[in-house]
Amino acid sequence: MFTPVRTRSTFEEALRQIADAIRAGDLRAGDRLPSERILAAQMAISRPTLREAIKLLSDAGVLEVKPAPGGGAFVRSELVPSNLLEERSKLRISEVSGVLEARRAFEPRVAQLAGLYGTEADFEAMRRTIALQRQHANDRERCLQLDLRFHIWIARATHNSTIVAMMRFLLHQLELAWDMGLRGGPEETRWAIAIHERTLAGIVSGDPEAIDAAMDEHLSFLERIWEEESGRARLRKPPDFLLPHAQRSVLRSS
Repeated sequence: MFTPVRTRSTFEEALRQIADAIRAGDLRAGDRLPSERILAAQMAISRPTLREAIKLLSDAGVLEVKPAPGGGAFVRSELVPSNLLEERSKLRISEVSGVLEARRAFEPRVAQLAGLYGTEADFEAMRRTIALQRQHANDRERCLQLDLRFHIWIARATHNSTIVAMMRFLLHQLELAWDMGLRGGPEETRWAIAIHERTLAGIVSGDPEAIDAAMDEHLSFLERIWEEESGRARLRKPPDFLLPHAQRSVLRSS
């Protein structure tokens, strides 16, 4: 779950790894983090640096530190306040179109692999995430984190650790666009949940064409919101193979 910290800002990276584990559902409310000694060794950082990250998460109500015996750091809340992590994203607004293009090239193929290799346990995890989204439909920040979790589960269903790592990186880059995309209120949040349901149905079917069509609707949703909210279109014309599913079908038939 945790890897050596190799960035200059070890505190920020340690904070990010713990927060990401909670946001992705690897750590749930009530779970105990590894001991300070073990976690510092896993991250290859000093224990004082780790304590600093845990204290910040504890002050924010995300973790609870209990004294010995039987003590340690426990997950108190699965909602990580966005302002704890906002400094880690240096993505400029002008770069979002490139990230959206990368997502269109990458994520539909990931979903198709999930349809091929995913298990019922993977699909059930996605269903639980959608159910939580419905439950918290009026909580914009919680829905944003659950959206991230849903996409991580798609990647996990490929049973390919490299794809999961690449998906995590892409999702970090997408957070700026997602933040704008979910500003439309509960109605657009409900629409996003419905798209998740159709995406999952496509993955469960295992039909590559059905998955491609569902993912196109999924990706187009955020692309449209981004263009409307930012006033920015794609920076360049997409090639035929990155066109929306319906347009590719028209080109093939003409």
